Amino acid sequence: MKIAVPLVEGRFSAHFGGAETFAFYTVDEASRTVSGRELCPPPEHARGVFPMWLRAQGAGVVLAGGMGPRASGILAQHGIEVVTGIQDEDPDAVVQAYLDGTLVASNEPCLEHGFHDCGHHHG
Repeated sequence: MKIAVPLVEGRFSAHFGGAETFAFYTVDEASRTVSGRELCPPPEHARGVFPMWLRAQGAGVVLAGGMGPRASGILAQHGIEVVTGIQDEDPDAVVQAYLDGTLVASNEPCLEHGFHDCGHHHG
C-alpha cells in the first residue's frame, strides 16, 4: 500500500490542493513500517484528474491538512481513504503516526477557501 502526502517546500502541506509535490510512502501493512518514499509532482488541476492519478500511483490513503468535502468524497469513491485535519509539518512523522495509530486528525472538511488557501490552516 502507498500513502500519499501533499508537500510544499518539503513540508506537510496545510491544504491538499496547494501541494507542489506529493510524497508517496510505500508501507508494509503487516509490520506497519515505511519501506520507501518517492516524490512526484502533481498533475494539472482538472476535474477528475487527481483521483485517477493517485490511484495510478498506488495510493490507498491520503493524509491532508485541509481538503474540501467534494474532493474528499470523490477520492473515497475511488477507494482512497482520506484523513484530514492534520496539523503537523513533518511528513515522515505524520505517516509514522498514522501507521502507529497515534495520528491526531480532526477529519473536518475545509468548507471555506479561495481554492489553495483556506485561511484557517497553518503551514
